[in-house]
Amino acid sequence: MASAARAQGGSERPLKLRADDIEDLQVLSALVQDAVLPASEMTWDHRRRRFACLINRFRWEAVQEGEQRDLHLERVQAVLAVDDVIAVRSQGPAPEVSQGIVLSLLMLSFQSDGDGMGRVVLTFAGDAAVEVEVEAINITLQDVTCTYDAFSQRTPKHPE
Repeated sequence: MASAARAQGGSERPLKLRADDIEDLQVLSALVQDAVLPASEMTWDHRRRRFACLINRFRWEAVQEGEQRDLHLERVQAVLAVDDVIAVRSQGPAPEVSQGIVLSLLMLSFQSDGDGMGRVVLTFAGDAAVEVEVEAINITLQDVTCTYDAFSQRTPKHPE
């Protein structure tokens, strides 16, 4: 699958990627870094064993081409879905308080329990996190809207 999880190099084609191992997850993590989403856009469907969130991701794959051609920096809405979910836990504001909160996604990681099982961790700015216990890494990222101009028109930066 690793070949399918490559950035499109700034093309207008929407991303549709799947991760089924740690290397693939690292690629997805780079693509969703600095995505923003209202806390209310996360859902766990117990019956389908799927955790999903609608994110507004920064189009990292288009930055270099955009800078070379003086194009606007862009975001796109995408669905990040984790399948084969056993349980979901969160750290941060209680769900009843968090409905109006906008989260900034910093990274995706995996903590293995052995035999493929473990936890996919979504780490957000401000010490918030969602821990998704899974039977195996089975994650998809799919752009679902047209791109739009990033409001700030600045590439996100992280102090060292």
